[in-house]
Amino acid sequence: MREKIVAGNWKMNTSVTEGVQLTREILAGATQIPEGVHAIISPPYTHLFPIAQLLEGQNRIALAAQNCAEESKGAYTGEVSAGMIASVPCSYVILGHSERRTYYGETDQTLWNKLVQALENNLRPIFCVGELLQEREEDQHFQVVASQLKHVIGALEPADFEKIIIAYEPVWAIGTGKTATSDQAQEMHAFIRSFLAGIFGEATEKTPILYGGSCNPSNAKELFSQPDIDGGLIGGASLKANDFLAVAKAFE
Repeated sequence: MREKIVAGNWKMNTSVTEGVQLTREILAGATQIPEGVHAIISPPYTHLFPIAQLLEGQNRIALAAQNCAEESKGAYTGEVSAGMIASVPCSYVILGHSERRTYYGETDQTLWNKLVQALENNLRPIFCVGELLQEREEDQHFQVVASQLKHVIGALEPADFEKIIIAYEPVWAIGTGKTATSDQAQEMHAFIRSFLAGIFGEATEKTPILYGGSCNPSNAKELFSQPDIDGGLIGGASLKANDFLAVAKAFE
């Protein structure tokens, strides 16, 4: 059976004090998370260490970074390496989010370099793929996602592929209040699994594929009921403890 995962991406929100308080609230309600569901929170870099201290000694909530550098160390002012993130300690890292691709020009080569760094430092990548509205309207969505997968994930060795989590995020449904229908989401998730199976074979049956387009308490249950949707990469709904926990409870 594939892992069930709910990962909260806080993006550039909350102060350290607010983030610590949000974490306390999530921890207080962690018993609501169904058995077997993996919950992950991804706060800004500045919050990672104090939140890691809060999470120490429990196994209900794991910690992710929102990005990492391409390089291991050196004169790269403002960058944060995968090794630094792992030392927090932190277990996961989000790579290839559409906002990183769009606003910061991250390319397949950039993401390959980051993926290598993450894996070398025992961080488990949550690798994001997805299409723009124009690409979907022009019926290019499958080609776009296939290309994003082929040139980065497709280059992995099988042993490293087994560590990957994929997040499908229709870019047109992020922060807009729009959501792909459950049928649209399932169609793309099934395509992703089939495409990766053409490279990695049966191992793909164990690959978690998360939905990342405005997933919230009102639509999570329907989305998670689809056969190839294994959870969510949650944006706005992860900034309120009750909403984040409600999304996790959708697996009940």
